[in-house]
Amino acid sequence: MAYNLKTRIWQTGALEWWGMIDGEDVFLGGREFPLPPEEGDCWVARATGEGFCIADGEIRRMPGTPVKEEWL
Repeated sequence: MAYNLKTRIWQTGALEWWGMIDGEDVFLGGREFPLPPEEGDCWVARATGEGFCIADGEIRRMPGTPVKEEWL
């Protein structure tokens, strides 16, 4: 468990943070990702506009934040 989180997270070589939420890879942010992540932290990933909070040791999506589709 990294940082005592139940959510599996990793950092890419581009210094972006990703996590496994509800069985899918989710972009958690770059510089806006809290280090170290602690209970109660909330942030918005600037690239996607999606918000996250840490509750009960898990990273969770905040309801009501818009999700921008990534174009390939």
